[in-house]
Amino acid sequence: MQDIYISGTGVWTPPYKVSNDELVESFNSYVEIYNKDNSQQIADGSIEALEPSSTEFIVKASGIKNRYVIDKDSLLNPRIMKPIIEARADDSLSLCAEVSVLAANQALENAHLNASDIDAVIVSTANLQRAYPAIAIEVQNELGIEGYAYDMMVGCSSTTFGISNAYSDIASGKASKILVINPEITSAHNNYKSRDSHFIFGDVCTAAVIEKNSTSPNKFKILSAKLKTQFSNNIRNNFGFMNAIENKEYTEQELLFVQNGRSVFKEVMPMVASLITDHLQENNLAPQDIEQYWLHQANINMNTYVVKKLLGDDFPPERAPNVLEEYANTGSAGSLISFHKYNHLKPGQKGIICSFGAGYSICSILVEKK
Repeated sequence: MQDIYISGTGVWTPPYKVSNDELVESFNSYVEIYNKDNSQQIADGSIEALEPSSTEFIVKASGIKNRYVIDKDSLLNPRIMKPIIEARADDSLSLCAEVSVLAANQALENAHLNASDIDAVIVSTANLQRAYPAIAIEVQNELGIEGYAYDMMVGCSSTTFGISNAYSDIASGKASKILVINPEITSAHNNYKSRDSHFIFGDVCTAAVIEKNSTSPNKFKILSAKLKTQFSNNIRNNFGFMNAIENKEYTEQELLFVQNGRSVFKEVMPMVASLITDHLQENNLAPQDIEQYWLHQANINMNTYVVKKLLGDDFPPERAPNVLEEYANTGSAGSLISFHKYNHLKPGQKGIICSFGAGYSICSILVEKK
């Protein structure tokens, strides 16, 4: 079996940072306006009044303190409550392709490669900007890469599933060096008018170079991957091209992110801990043999649950690096942000990159620093 590596990663971060305090001020202004505009219906019981949010509520519920977004002014405007971007002509580079190129160039530089060295591009993300042509092919064209490219979506596990696909493509001989890119413009599908979700997401784009025979000074050998899916409606986004022909008039909120958070925690987290344990056992390893766990960054309580199941109650925080406080939930990109920022292992030490979420979907990738 040939050796296949993660040889370089990159992270593009938007220029606008939004704190919990800013988000709460905006949301509570919206609540005040909504309740005033609908005071009669609230009084007669036909609709319920909205409740305000608080920074304390957000931190306790999620561990999130900040997030980066592509547009701040419109998002924080209580009369708008969503990011607004300029529409681009078909012959202009799309937003997702643009940020993908920026993250990809970082990853290439860190892998000590040029775009001309790459054989294929995989764009894997929780939400694609359009159905076709593939964002990956647009990125391929912009970077001048020969070979092939395709998009894929597996919800919050898209990044790790993309890395697993790249590994398989290289192992089968289809390619030797692949860019896996994850443009996560999650603010576009978040419902900022909902107290339960207005704080959850942030925007980002990550990228990784997967290759055989790497000469990168900071490479990680992919030892194996373990994947699992199980259908659930508890995390859902109903937006799609079929909306146009369905005999229903959707509200804007009905075509945004929705979840049943308590059910997700109850059902998914034991599955994640079990899958990682089984993955390690299949490789004759115990949880304590893993130096770092770079986990999906959705909720600090979720990650704490998983790591406690693996390492016990008194685990050192550095064993499971947290980027949630700064970036919030970035869809499928969180585990790779964590890996990118905190992959300072010594040769021979091992780590797990694991993401989980919508689908349900889970992917665990076992790596070793070389």
